[in-house]
Amino acid sequence: MNYKNKNLSLLLLIFLSFSLSAQDDEAFFIKEIYTTILKEGKCYEWLTHLSENVGGRLAGSPNAENAVNYTYSLMSNMDMDTVWKQACTVPVWERGDKEEVNIKWWEDGLMMIKELNALSLGNTIGTGRKAIKAEIIEVFGLDTLDKMGPEKLEGKIVFFNRPMDPSQIRTFNAYGGAVDQRVFGASRAAKHGALAVLVRSMTLRQDDNPHTGVSVYTDGVKKIPALAISTNDANFISDLIKKGIKVETKIKNNPRILPDAVSYNVIGEIKGSEFPEEIILVGGHLDSWDVGGGAHDDGAGCVHSLEVINALNKLNYRPKRTIRCVMFMNEENGLGGGLAYAEESNKNNEFHIAAIESDAGGFTPRGFSCTSEDEVFKKLFTNFKAFEDFLSPYDLSLKQGGGGADINPLKSQKGLLIGFRPDSQRYFDYHHTSIDRIDAVNPRELKMGAAAITSLVVLIDKYGL
Repeated sequence: MNYKNKNLSLLLLIFLSFSLSAQDDEAFFIKEIYTTILKEGKCYEWLTHLSENVGGRLAGSPNAENAVNYTYSLMSNMDMDTVWKQACTVPVWERGDKEEVNIKWWEDGLMMIKELNALSLGNTIGTGRKAIKAEIIEVFGLDTLDKMGPEKLEGKIVFFNRPMDPSQIRTFNAYGGAVDQRVFGASRAAKHGALAVLVRSMTLRQDDNPHTGVSVYTDGVKKIPALAISTNDANFISDLIKKGIKVETKIKNNPRILPDAVSYNVIGEIKGSEFPEEIILVGGHLDSWDVGGGAHDDGAGCVHSLEVINALNKLNYRPKRTIRCVMFMNEENGLGGGLAYAEESNKNNEFHIAAIESDAGGFTPRGFSCTSEDEVFKKLFTNFKAFEDFLSPYDLSLKQGGGGADINPLKSQKGLLIGFRPDSQRYFDYHHTSIDRIDAVNPRELKMGAAAITSLVVLIDKYGL
């Protein structure tokens, strides 16, 4: 071997030694992140307060204001460079009195009546002073309405009964395949003269818990009431109809749509020491539906994000890039917070190298999915995928996929939009229900999620994309 080759070999050996040493350092630090959060993390304590003391936090409500003040106080007491509230305009919808829904039918010469477990869908109108009474017409999709037309639907109450597909392994895919009837069903049915709609709850579980969620009216189409019923009640009605029994229903609800109001995103950040203009965002949405505690949806995402800051402080970690924690307002029924945040960020010519959203519950972490503008995605994803070597020992995978509703408006900045992906099998058991409370959350699983997100933040901060 000549002198030149000997030098090259020596340089290569030194480089490999430094690389292996750096890898060991990262592996040890990620382990330290997990140890710190699992032993000292506060996220379950914070989530208990949000779920049980603050409660349901629908945008524009007093509880939402309490949640803003609570998380602002938490951030202000952390070692952050700046904490602020960012104003956003939100719709204000109040549920009103408990919904009254029953069905009536004749069987063996006897009139039968059954009370249903029902919840008004978000942003829906009410029935007025009098209840609506009419025959139920069962349908299994929006296209079915157009085939049936006014001759079969006028003066009736449409019952949307397409279930989530149980063959889907990832339950979010099953949800996406069924939720259009909840979101758009009322206006589609109203076009054919229907008086109201009942919608099968968006869950794979068979139980008596109705699931609320947003309903969207089409401009220029008459607004009619829209309510969800439990899966057990949906199956009961469907079985009667299959027997050829005529089923009538009575619906009474009195929600109110009030003028838009001003609410707030809550934001805090630690400025980067080397690349402060490159922002790594972690966030969840602070609002929730009014009927439960919003523990999984999305109190978990909020406390995950707060725990990132808490853990970095405990570990005395000073980031190279700016780490920003955002509690978004109004994801559930308007996206006011996400849109306001992106508008202000773009106006200030900010650049989010990565935005990480946690809005899939506090269950066992499985990994992350990501998206970006097509022109930059391939390069960003290749570099992002390299982090899997550090995360795979914790059973975390990195995949192409969605980011999240609140961070999607940042897509034009051409950074990477990342969605935290925990196990999804139980999420829709609780989603938008009265049972989405702290007792549905496992403390260890919640902390594991926070540790996974913190680890990814550190990797992106150290190496960029």
